[in-house]
Amino acid sequence: MATKTKFQGSLTALVTPFKNGSLDEAAFRALVSWQIAEGTSGLVPVGTTGESPTVSHYEHRQIVEWCIDEAKGRVPVIAGAGSNSTKEAVELAQHAEKAGADAVLVVTPYYNKPTQEGMYHHFKAVNDAIGIPIFIYNIPPRSVVDMSVETMTRLSELKNIIGVKDATGNLARVSQQRHAMGPDFIQLSGEDMTALAYMAAGGHGCISVVANVAPKPCAELMAAVLKGDYAAALEIQDRLVPLHDAIFKEPGLAGAKHGLKLLDRVQEEVRLPLMPVTPPTGQVIRAAMVHAGLLN
Repeated sequence: MATKTKFQGSLTALVTPFKNGSLDEAAFRALVSWQIAEGTSGLVPVGTTGESPTVSHYEHRQIVEWCIDEAKGRVPVIAGAGSNSTKEAVELAQHAEKAGADAVLVVTPYYNKPTQEGMYHHFKAVNDAIGIPIFIYNIPPRSVVDMSVETMTRLSELKNIIGVKDATGNLARVSQQRHAMGPDFIQLSGEDMTALAYMAAGGHGCISVVANVAPKPCAELMAAVLKGDYAAALEIQDRLVPLHDAIFKEPGLAGAKHGLKLLDRVQEEVRLPLMPVTPPTGQVIRAAMVHAGLLN
């Protein structure tokens, strides 16, 4: 199935670099090109890791356009297009399609706590408004709603809904969703630490925060698993475990930006209410990067 092989492996949930409060286009474009050169299989701009809650709509659209322009079709771009307003999610998805995105990532509506039926109609509205693939982003810890396997199964019958970014942290879900929707429904882990286990249960890849900092090992781990070489994957996992922990000690995107600063790739600038990581966490991230072979 062509679509399945297009969206698999290690896909990076890109950070959005800032400089003096504004978007840093040069750093962002350089990050995109470096990611592709390091073997990343796909790019996900302006998700939560891209600070979507604190970029303006204008900035959101710019980031999507820059990502698509810089990737030049070398890897697929799954544009963040989520909102807790259905109208807004539809508009962001339509823009992503017009800009040339390969797919969109739409989060379950946060804060306003819709029912399963409300979530169904939210995603159906996006489905009906565009003609490119949609990934459901199910992340109960952030959105306070959990899309049931039943609702996801109903949605999977719509023409554009082809997969899920699963950040439930519940490894049983992979098997339940595979049973309900079959092996062609694309299941991407949304959690770095458990991605290897997720793959063993039938996952197709990982939308990764850590891959911002460690694109090559993350890509190699996923490539090994997709070949069925779990021994090689486990070896890489052992190198990455401290980094998976360290980057999420404080909000993951701040941890990723700190790691990228240590690699001289972006400024460590985040927007309030988030803060740069504290010095003790910074030391833990540095040590983890040394352990992973990313720094001397």
